[in-house]
Amino acid sequence: MSSRHWTAAAIPDLAGRTAVVTGANAGIGFEIARVLAARGALVVLACRDCGKAQQAAARIAASDHHARTAVVRLDLASLASIREAGDEIRATYSRVDLLINNAGVMELPYERTVDGFELTFATNHLGHFALTGLVLDRLLETPGSRVVTMSSMGHEPGVMNFDDLQSEHDYKPAEAYYQSKLANLLFTYELDRRLRVAGAPTQALAAHPGVVYTDLFRTRSRLDRALLSPWLRPINFWAVQNVHKGALPVLRAATDPAARGGEYYGPHRKHDTGYPVAVESSARSHDLADQARLWPVSERLTGVEYAVTVPPVLP
Repeated sequence: MSSRHWTAAAIPDLAGRTAVVTGANAGIGFEIARVLAARGALVVLACRDCGKAQQAAARIAASDHHARTAVVRLDLASLASIREAGDEIRATYSRVDLLINNAGVMELPYERTVDGFELTFATNHLGHFALTGLVLDRLLETPGSRVVTMSSMGHEPGVMNFDDLQSEHDYKPAEAYYQSKLANLLFTYELDRRLRVAGAPTQALAAHPGVVYTDLFRTRSRLDRALLSPWLRPINFWAVQNVHKGALPVLRAATDPAARGGEYYGPHRKHDTGYPVAVESSARSHDLADQARLWPVSERLTGVEYAVTVPPVLP
């Protein structure tokens, strides 16, 4: 199979491996979980609503009677819930081969979490930063393990406002989303650098799905939702991916033996559709100063310190 036409058929046998997927009850997260389970992995669906997660697990089992799944309650907007989920994962699984940081929110009205953080930044970045740190020891004990974090094309206009990370002044939903998706990449690149410096067996990668019509778009106008809808697929084919195609960049980053830490995967076409390949992210995402600055801020806000500690690299 051409590396430019990579599909789920290229995923190797994952029997004996454990994968944790956040937001796995619907949309792209469900498709990621379904495919990994079909390839033999034990897939832990880490979701806020356990009822929906159980229903998703049942759907996966119905599609493949050999599929193995489990459910862990995880509310990324609550540090207490994240710690409980981390403790449960560590207590239940002696190894974690894949951590897929997929869950996210987009363009919401301003809201604070129970911990006092702006909801978008908390869910998309701080929650995954905390969860990764809490289960990192299980990843470090597993040769070949990977952390894959879902970013977005929306990271490209993103700017880190370190003076107002919680968007307390002049909140704009889209800008908050862009900042959180940029933070996903800054985190990924800094995490992978630290892992490499420490000689760890774990790699960190990121991906984006292109434009995929999922529940993330529920806050958009009716017109926007109609234009992205599968009903217009004959017209919007070159601009909108289906869920199956949208899951492929993460799946490739997670399972392709040729993928390397620090890489970013997305659709190969200029308009962000098509098969997954390694793509380039924005210059801001490669800003070493912002990578180094975001890390201690995230540790301070979440109270989670990483098992891998190396000096930051400044430009």
